[in-house]
Amino acid sequence: MTNDTLTNVLGQSASPYLRQHQDNPVHWQIWGETALNEARRTGKPILLSIGYAACHWCHVMAHESFEDEATADVMNDLFINIKVDREERSDIDQIYMAALHAMGEQGGWPLTMFLNAESEPFWGGTYFPRVPTYGRPDFISVLRSISAVYQLEPDKVTRNAHHIREHLDKTLAVNASPDTPTNDILNRQAKSILSIVDQVNGGIGQSPKFPNASMLETLWRHWRATGSQVSRQAALQWIRVLINGGIYDHLGGGLSRYCVDSIWLAPHFEKMLYDNAQLLRALLWAFEETGEPLFRSRIEETIEWLKREMFMEGGGFASSLDADSEGEEGRFYVWQKAEIDHILGKDAELFCSTYDVSQTGNWEHNNILNRLKTSEPLGVSEEQRLAENRITLLDARSHRIRPDRDDKILADWNGLLIRALAEAGHRMDRSDWVTMARNAYDFVTESMMRDNRLAHAWCRGVTTYPALASDYGAMINASLSLYQATLDTSYVNQAEVWVDILDRHYSDGEGSYFYTADDTNDILLRARHEHDDATPSATAQILESLARLSLISQSEHLVEKANTMAAGLWGRINPIAMAASGGVNAIHSVLQPAKLVLVNPANDMLDTIRTNPDPARMDIVLESNQGAEALIPDRSIYESGKQSGSAAYLCYGPQCLPPIFNAKELDAALKAERP
Repeated sequence: MTNDTLTNVLGQSASPYLRQHQDNPVHWQIWGETALNEARRTGKPILLSIGYAACHWCHVMAHESFEDEATADVMNDLFINIKVDREERSDIDQIYMAALHAMGEQGGWPLTMFLNAESEPFWGGTYFPRVPTYGRPDFISVLRSISAVYQLEPDKVTRNAHHIREHLDKTLAVNASPDTPTNDILNRQAKSILSIVDQVNGGIGQSPKFPNASMLETLWRHWRATGSQVSRQAALQWIRVLINGGIYDHLGGGLSRYCVDSIWLAPHFEKMLYDNAQLLRALLWAFEETGEPLFRSRIEETIEWLKREMFMEGGGFASSLDADSEGEEGRFYVWQKAEIDHILGKDAELFCSTYDVSQTGNWEHNNILNRLKTSEPLGVSEEQRLAENRITLLDARSHRIRPDRDDKILADWNGLLIRALAEAGHRMDRSDWVTMARNAYDFVTESMMRDNRLAHAWCRGVTTYPALASDYGAMINASLSLYQATLDTSYVNQAEVWVDILDRHYSDGEGSYFYTADDTNDILLRARHEHDDATPSATAQILESLARLSLISQSEHLVEKANTMAAGLWGRINPIAMAASGGVNAIHSVLQPAKLVLVNPANDMLDTIRTNPDPARMDIVLESNQGAEALIPDRSIYESGKQSGSAAYLCYGPQCLPPIFNAKELDAALKAERP
């Protein structure tokens, strides 16, 4: 292959994001040895561009630069150009995003990195405009400057690459002495989070604002473990602003990725599967804790959105919906008051006053529907009218040009959703939701697995092997939640098989795991994944799954395994624990393992469990004594309650409280601070 014969090959990819760029005049290559060899042969640097299908600024840079013939000519002349889908290859994205941080730059997408022929980064940035703007130089000037330095100052490039590589080795594959965590780890993490909570508007910090699901879970765990009313109120306020703000789609359901302001009004309109999976679990805790109908409604609306817009033939769920349509961000979702007046007629006044709709608009002369100022429910008749209005407007919106959908199916994101659907379906008596979870699980295990090894991504029949560690962590947790919902032990058996796969192909030799498998051969280095992204880290998900599995498995070594992993993880994340709430939550599950087994459930005892939600506790409801003995480690405790009608066994690790026979005592036990 010569440079003269290079062409854009992205049409060969299954990735929806890469296919978005298949008609660019840029000679885009797919990540792999062929492209790297071409860089070695030509002596050209590599321009690596990483993004994802729903990314607004990725679209902007594509329209401004990658679709521009003059820019493409410079790129093709000076660089070997490689496109990567960050969701399909998040292991590659992790490495080069960390490299950008090492340069003192703020991360984001599109990620634009410059590499030598050995794939080592030496400089980079994010979005570069076509002409100088936003305080950034124009992209063509950047390209020419980088190429000149690469050709004329190779020593400088080598030094930069060496320093960045040293940083990557220290941060992504860091080794630290194990540090046994103490029981106050959750308390300290919660206090740190509370110190940066926005007391007025809810959530963390100012703008931009993200859902931060792992931090929200920390506060919920803290409330359940200690009775902290401060954590409880902060968590509930946080959830309420998410579902009343503009970040939530009040017509179609579902949460956008983040807000660009501090008051939760204006989102970046892309919708991600992982955000909504985590939202469902938070809403479930809030609904069970308070009984407020709004939380139930939001669960139902979000699941309906998932069924309507994200469900894929075969049972899996797509990854995301784009922020843009018709070339404009948010166009599909925003309204002019005149449109609503015309569609709703006499009901328009009530709707507009409730959902913050005005003639001048609340965002760039348009209206983003929200109930930030009208969060308290109106009268029954008014709320019924509003519900009917929302259906009418949703139907009208359905005739607009839709945002694109990224239809690849990711094992880890689907695992998060399977867990949420199984838990919500089981606890809210919605067998159809449990069926959705089972069908998605079957898709992953039947279409995205061979020889018991998972693939990370599936798109149009093409799979990306091998999986990432996050895929196993999420799918093991999904298995355990499906077991809780169905009592089908095959889910536990599959979880144990996946733990063995992790040990065989992902072990770091120190009781934890690398992000990538030992037969992944196209990355710069094997990294751990221990700091949260928008989801808990891969290590956090695996550790939590081990803690949960140890409560129900007959495998005796799992408790020791989880404790060893927790100590290693704490040794590495302790200095920057605020970036790893997922890890702290998982360690809490190891330190204070809690299991409730309810046998022959009386309705009032079942209701008691459901009104005391605790993400750190495994609840297992058995219709009879069959199987109970294996789940209750203290034989004498089990025997003392065996002959009763309903009995609840609350266990902390190997120690179980005496059996509880009535709802009042069970409620008191669940509300008590843990021993």
